[in-house]
Amino acid sequence: MDLTGKLLLAMPGMTDPRFEKSVIFMCAHSGDGAMGLIVNRPAQDITFLQLLSQLSISARGDVPVPQVHLGGPVEHGRGFVLHSDDYTGNDATLAVPGGFGMTATLDVLEDIAQGEGPAACLLALGYSGWGPGQLEGEMTQNAWLVADASSALIFDPDSDGKWAAALSAMGIDPVTLSGAAGRA
Repeated sequence: MDLTGKLLLAMPGMTDPRFEKSVIFMCAHSGDGAMGLIVNRPAQDITFLQLLSQLSISARGDVPVPQVHLGGPVEHGRGFVLHSDDYTGNDATLAVPGGFGMTATLDVLEDIAQGEGPAACLLALGYSGWGPGQLEGEMTQNAWLVADASSALIFDPDSDGKWAAALSAMGIDPVTLSGAAGRA
């Protein structure tokens, strides 16, 4: 099972409050582990322009300003840009199936600040990571539901509505979900 390019939707029984109702875009998944970015948790304490200022990057005044998100509980000081596949930064962009790319180098921030970045993007501080077999174990415990990713959902500015929208796209009413796992 390779979940690269898919979404993980936290199930109602998620016991870790850091992931409650989270939508995680999976950037990589293999036998060595998994890495993803939460795409529906906007950062409350920093904006894109503040981040640029901290990094001494100047921005043109007319460029769209992406929202900063909390990508997960691992390495909060590290930034990742999830973006459309029309951008490649200095050979440091990870191509992700479904028309996405992920870049974790400063050049993407500089390009966004100058209006030369990707057509669509989301900035995340930190990431969500799993060791070998850890995510698969969580899947068997009914912690996550897997969904297809779409650019419209990932880059939608309505972060609060992404979890319900992803479920709705699957034909699932969130009220009908149970946090308990079962066997048929």
